[in-house]
Formats: sequence, C-alpha cells, structure tokens
Amino acid sequence: MGVLMYPIGTEKAITNIDKSNEIQYIVSLSATKKQVREEFEKLFGVKTKDIRMINTFQNRKKAIIKLSKEYKAGDVAVKLKLV
Repeated sequence: MGVLMYPIGTEKAITNIDKSNEIQYIVSLSATKKQVREEFEKLFGVKTKDIRMINTFQNRKKAIIKLSKEYKAGDVAVKLKLV
C-alpha cells in the first residue's frame, strides 16, 4: 500500500479543485512530501507545483497538492470520480 489513502470530497475541497488547481488527499501519518509527490505524479501522470502537509485533530495527515499550470485538477478529479 502506498502513502496516498483517499481523496477528500468535502465542499471546500471540491471548490479548491477549480479555484486553486488543488487536490486534497488523506495520506499515511509517516508520509513525507517527497513520497506524496512521487506517488501522485506516477499514479495520475501529472506534475505538481507545491505540496502542503497538515496534521489534523482526528490523528490523520492531509496533503494539499497543487498542480502545475499545464495540468488541470479537474481532470484528476474526474478520474477520482469526485466531480
């Protein structure tokens, strides 16, 4: 099993797909930015611009993955069946 667990499909996360070109994922607690970047780029065939990691109060780790300008987060969201 990889470091990516499942995408976040909240209203705020869906809004950020088009607004900020970002996808939000719950990742394993031991995941690093480098591991998330490598797995996400390999899995979806896109390039990432930035990754921010947040530890939540529910003892989870959230990755906010911003895609490069030439890729659309909406296309990735369709593959994930978020939209």
